[in-house]
Amino acid sequence: MTSTNILYIYVIIINVITFFIYGLDKSKAKAGQWRIPEAQLIFLAVIGGSVGALAGMKVFHHKTRKPKFKTGVPAILIIQLILIYFLCQ
Repeated sequence: MTSTNILYIYVIIINVITFFIYGLDKSKAKAGQWRIPEAQLIFLAVIGGSVGALAGMKVFHHKTRKPKFKTGVPAILIIQLILIYFLCQ
């Protein structure tokens, strides 16, 4: 298995996990239960789960009003795409 394949697998897994974590946090919010800290939700986006975070925000209508999520998560994705562009040249 090449390092590129490992990277693809990592990105898929972290995005799926991030998506479900955003859904879990929304579910806990509705039930009035203990919540996942916002810093951890942002961290998941930073370590490669930005697409999953955006999808979770849209699908679960979660954290869409908070500025750090509304602008922060798309900004993280843009930075990651720029990094990928320059690293792949």
